[in-house]
Amino acid sequence: QVQLVESGGGLEQAGGSLQLSCAASGSIYRIIEMGWYRQAPGKQRELVASINAGGATNYADFAKGRFSISRWNAKNTVSLQMNSLKPEDTGVYYCNARVYSDPKSWDEYWGQGNQVTVSS
Repeated sequence: QVQLVESGGGLEQAGGSLQLSCAASGSIYRIIEMGWYRQAPGKQRELVASINAGGATNYADFAKGRFSISRWNAKNTVSLQMNSLKPEDTGVYYCNARVYSDPKSWDEYWGQGNQVTVSS
């Protein structure tokens, strides 16, 4: 099993910045990819940004130019820097990871979710 523990988030004014972090621990043989998704009230969960083991990133259109995801470090922690925040960025942000627990099998894991609220 793999656990994802998120930190950061909270309340920020429009135009401000927040950083989210996600630490993966447990039975980790190799991390394939880590990323962030978000879910606003009444809406489906959507990709914010992801990064794979090779460092290739994928950003949602709304995140391009404002958000930046960093590859996981030696402590298997990935960060999402969010700048120029807008009220529509409000939602619950979830860390996601695809991890090999052994050389043959991988699985997908989710964090518990972290509330981000941006006031106008």
